[in-house]
Amino acid sequence: MLTGLKYVTLFVTDQDRALDFYTNVLGFEKRVDNPAPGGERFLGVGLEGQELLVILWPGTPGKPTHGPGPNPGSCVIGTNDCRADFERLRARGVQFEESEPIAAPYGVRATAIDPDGNLIRLNQWPVAAATTPDTPGVEPDGVRVAS
Repeated sequence: MLTGLKYVTLFVTDQDRALDFYTNVLGFEKRVDNPAPGGERFLGVGLEGQELLVILWPGTPGKPTHGPGPNPGSCVIGTNDCRADFERLRARGVQFEESEPIAAPYGVRATAIDPDGNLIRLNQWPVAAATTPDTPGVEPDGVRVAS
């Protein structure tokens, strides 16, 4: 039985620069920094109180194909105030695809760009009631889950 997502990988050109961005600018915590079996550096960061790691691995950063709609980003981070986080991060020098956060049917979003061009989506989902018999599959944070 599958038990949960443990980590995702973002490819970066400079691990130290990426570590500085994710910890000192975005506010992640450094969780792991160990040599990997092939001699590479296994470097991971995460958000306080969450188990999921983002591994910052050497490689060619992802460059998604842009379609007519918004790109979900390499990493999507939930926020309870997208506009305030947008202003706070922009004041720290973070570049964004949008000039201001965008309101969409699924909430408010803004897409930050890390030093390697990876897209980091900030998403504030609409508030919804907890799952009830009338709203099966809707979690308290407003995200619809499969039933």
